[in-house]
Amino acid sequence: MHIQEWLETVPAVSVYLLVGVVIGLESLGIPLPGEIVLVSAAILAATQDHIDPFVLGTCASVGAIVGDSIGYLIGRKGGKPLLAWAGRKFPKHFGPDHVAMAEEKFEKWGMWAVFFGRFIALLRIFAGPLSGVLKMPYWKFLIANVLGGIIWAGGTTALIYSVGLVADAWLKRFQWLGLGAAVLFGIGSFLIMKHRAKKAAAAREAKQAPVGATVD
Repeated sequence: MHIQEWLETVPAVSVYLLVGVVIGLESLGIPLPGEIVLVSAAILAATQDHIDPFVLGTCASVGAIVGDSIGYLIGRKGGKPLLAWAGRKFPKHFGPDHVAMAEEKFEKWGMWAVFFGRFIALLRIFAGPLSGVLKMPYWKFLIANVLGGIIWAGGTTALIYSVGLVADAWLKRFQWLGLGAAVLFGIGSFLIMKHRAKKAAAAREAKQAPVGATVD
């Protein structure tokens, strides 16, 4: 079966649920490719009439907001030991360097870190749990969470869907190329944030080094 014919058989409800669940779990603090899934689904909506972009964007927004809120509650209850446990389980995502970088951003920017963190791959998984660990007032967190979730999820869906309509004929012929571009975008965002985390860790070690001491 040709890929175009196969895609036409994919139930719209399953796409909405997949997007909402994956983004929700990622926002909760589980390292999952939420952005890649959302971009891929928006491309799919642009080429398949049975997938409604408004419903897709709504499901993504709800998943982001609910997932972040659950992550906040978990972080509030678990505290620092929760981050230590996550660091042991997911060292590539919750390692000391990543946590230090995220804490620095959150302590500096407060609720704005929650809002803008929604648009940054690595910070997205920290927003909810770390806000809870740092005891950010829930009303501040909720405002930033709702605004960030709607603008990120709805904006990404609208942008990719609009581009997809313009390039509809091209996308139908090169489905996998579009999905590949989404994957590369997600990987690129992760690598950039990983590099920034290492720089933040180096700066932190330099500050903690005794005066007159040399750093190897």
